[in-house]
Amino acid sequence: MTRVEVDPALLRWARERAGRSVESLSSRFPRLEAWETGEVRPTLKQLQSFARATHVPLGYLFLPEPPEEEVPIPDLRTMGSKYLGRPSPDLLDAIYLCQRRQAWYREWARSVGEEPLPFIGTATSKSPVVRVAQEMRTALDFDLEDRRRCPTWTDALRRFIAEAEDLGVLVMVSGVVGSNTHRPLDPKEFRGFALADDLAPLVFINGQDTKAAQMFTLAHELAHLWLGESALTDAGPASTPARGIEAWCNAVAAELLVPLAVLREELAESHDPLADVKRLARRFKVSTLVILRRLLDAKRLTREQFQREYEAELARLVTIPRGKGGNFYLTQAVRLSRRFARALIVSTLEGQTLYRDAFQMLGVRKQTTFRELGDQLGLPV
Repeated sequence: MTRVEVDPALLRWARERAGRSVESLSSRFPRLEAWETGEVRPTLKQLQSFARATHVPLGYLFLPEPPEEEVPIPDLRTMGSKYLGRPSPDLLDAIYLCQRRQAWYREWARSVGEEPLPFIGTATSKSPVVRVAQEMRTALDFDLEDRRRCPTWTDALRRFIAEAEDLGVLVMVSGVVGSNTHRPLDPKEFRGFALADDLAPLVFINGQDTKAAQMFTLAHELAHLWLGESALTDAGPASTPARGIEAWCNAVAAELLVPLAVLREELAESHDPLADVKRLARRFKVSTLVILRRLLDAKRLTREQFQREYEAELARLVTIPRGKGGNFYLTQAVRLSRRFARALIVSTLEGQTLYRDAFQMLGVRKQTTFRELGDQLGLPV
């Protein structure tokens, strides 16, 4: 049995990079501890299995030292005032996959003569928040009264996504890497990211978050597109980002979803704004956390009241069970962006894109799955 020379430090790096302990991998790799101390060397087959288990390219394990991996887009995440450290392989692979999809769509858009989208990069972080939020509302045809009539937050989010896609934005919502349900994305690591481009702007939303939280993330990432800047973010309604761009995007997102002038009208007869939090959340179809933040902005809560109520509400929300995944084809269409999936399937059926490449970007393996997905999207397959 031929064993391969590999630096034990690289095996340890790969395991820690994947957030795994020796114990959690011991059932699959009983000699892992000995590999990491250099007492025993793995076979090539064992090393290939280890690379798959830790989501690391096999070639990395033969490098002279662990590589320095950086997020390939501006990383604006913070935890308090500290910037986050090493990105997980799940986060990196989610970004790389979206970059590949975006690159394909950009070339396809050029080939069919799509015009650059006029709203990309039209704002700066010095632009008035209320004005930009109104411009976004107009461009998106984002109607507050229509949202009020949506029966659930899921319906309101679906409508918001459709409005962004109609504007030309590729919106992908997924809680896993690709279609691999064994690789969930951690909302504590990131909530979403924006990949700015005037032909193929893309917003990715971490689907492990609640529907109401996803609403705020979509609004926040759209604000980044109005700036014309890509970014990886973890901003929430209560966060006070150290970076000016994130604070501005938070303010725009909040004003887009809950205009302060409209909120004040809703509160005109209220003597206890906290008693109205759930009603207002239903009215604007946002999370109760966003409403608490807007009550602070409207000076109807003190900072101390806000912090106390926010922490109590957050503790309540985390106890609410999340729903299960639904129909595969409907879920996959949301994960992929309907705009992107339709363009890719049509291009493939026309012979412009290889089925192999389409299957990889769509996260499917069989022709029948590919055709069922196309059928769900209303395409003649």
